[in-house]
Amino acid sequence: MTDWYKDAIVYQIYTRSFFDANGDGIGDFAGVMAKLDYLKDLGVDVLWLSPFCLSANDDNGYDISDYYRVMPEYGTMAELAVLIAESHCRGMKIMMDLVMNHTSDEHPWFLAAKSGKAHPMRDYYIWAPKKGGQAPNNWESFFEGSAWTEDEATGECFLHLFSKRQPDLNWSNPKVRRELHRIATWWVERGIDAFRLDAIHLIGKPAGLPDAPEPTVNWPFHNFCNTPETHEYLQEFNQEVFGKYSVMTVGETGGTTPESARLYVETDRKELDMIFHFGHVHETGRPKDAGFFRKYYQEWYEALSPKGWDAVFFSNHDLPRHVSHLGDDKSFRAESAKLFATMLLTLWGTPYIYQGEEIGMTNVRFSSLDDYRDLAGKKIYRAALAKGYDSKQAWEEFCRLSRDNARTPMQWTAGKNAGFTQGTPWIGVNPNHVTINVEEQAKDPDSVFNYYKKLIALRKTYSALARGSFRLYGEEHPQIFAYIREDEHDAFLVLLNISGQPGVMQTGEAGRWSFLLGNYVAPAHDLPAALQLNPWEARIYRRKK
Repeated sequence: MTDWYKDAIVYQIYTRSFFDANGDGIGDFAGVMAKLDYLKDLGVDVLWLSPFCLSANDDNGYDISDYYRVMPEYGTMAELAVLIAESHCRGMKIMMDLVMNHTSDEHPWFLAAKSGKAHPMRDYYIWAPKKGGQAPNNWESFFEGSAWTEDEATGECFLHLFSKRQPDLNWSNPKVRRELHRIATWWVERGIDAFRLDAIHLIGKPAGLPDAPEPTVNWPFHNFCNTPETHEYLQEFNQEVFGKYSVMTVGETGGTTPESARLYVETDRKELDMIFHFGHVHETGRPKDAGFFRKYYQEWYEALSPKGWDAVFFSNHDLPRHVSHLGDDKSFRAESAKLFATMLLTLWGTPYIYQGEEIGMTNVRFSSLDDYRDLAGKKIYRAALAKGYDSKQAWEEFCRLSRDNARTPMQWTAGKNAGFTQGTPWIGVNPNHVTINVEEQAKDPDSVFNYYKKLIALRKTYSALARGSFRLYGEEHPQIFAYIREDEHDAFLVLLNISGQPGVMQTGEAGRWSFLLGNYVAPAHDLPAALQLNPWEARIYRRKK
């Protein structure tokens, strides 16, 4: 397989919220088709489509009931085929979001499995008897209490690391793995170029399903994550599908460290091309300041760069909008949005843009729980209240971190429903679409949107910004994250003031670097020996020949 993915820009489309072409309030394949030229103009190379297989929609498509059919609200298989073909005609590839750790409880495999212990498909899922009247072990699901639910008809419990309507598949069964290989191959033969593998770090359960030694510790470190079994299954999958058909792969692997991630991405292990890790976006109790990012990205680069590759992102369908979560969406929305765009598109690794971040979309604030659609988030909020948490504090946390922050409709215009639909949208539109939208920003040369276009063009022009080495620059600064990207042809210095306050930096390199791009008015001089950066200012310099 060639390593074309190292030069690619990936754009995640949450289809349900992207653009509705038929007026039913739900985004669809035809809506994505209508915006292909917009995506091409932005500079996108790969379109990551969130799950589109037939689903019971307990978790918005991440609970698949038929891998060989598509959700009718998104369109038909014929429409998807046209979307794939038209994307390819524009030089853009399609990444499928493939959910294989679990299925829907409406999938025919599970319906057969729960029909009786003797059914041949019983072993397609993970079943265990109760222990002393309690669950088989102490594992907890990410969505709701115990990871086990009793099936009254057979007296056994089935495992679900997510919702009880998302039973986990038994990857230790070779028949299950062959079925999944067949599914992935079937989609590759229909034009899919890449896979985002949902919750892939969970597929290999430890033998005997032992209790987690510290069940109260943050969930990524439970003993069912990133197991040796998972690596065995991925190597087999690579041999049977990924490597055979030269498809790009990225795995969702929560709880990985720089060292453990190497097992997934080192090329001689033949597992995945890259993974998503989340230490830079999840709540850790430590401020996400310049010092944090400096240490974080240096560690990941040193661990992965010898033989592997990385994925870079700040937003996705499961996270709050990063301009609200990491930046300043009130006093410096555009500036901080541009700063994180600069970081995203100049760091080492393949950049992933989530729909709407290219215009600086922010978190939403609905007035009532009924306005939200994220069932898992609602369950967590209600559970917090039941445990006696302060109701005001619990509500604030829910609003700040709800997955629905990323799932409100794409803001195309200032008009009705943000130009997303002529009907009633499946979830409310962020009221700030009247000032934050594609139509207005496309006309403004200083907009967040046009800044993204400039950054993408730079990355594609200079190979050092895509494939070059990464090293920290200068002394550690409490506000300024500074680094150099370099190859045999060029070197680029990136300066990022991750703060709402001005920051002064001593460089001692007057005249060696020429200004290339920034999110404030261009300075009238080359890099000085000492410079002051404005709040949330980003600058890129190129080393003089």
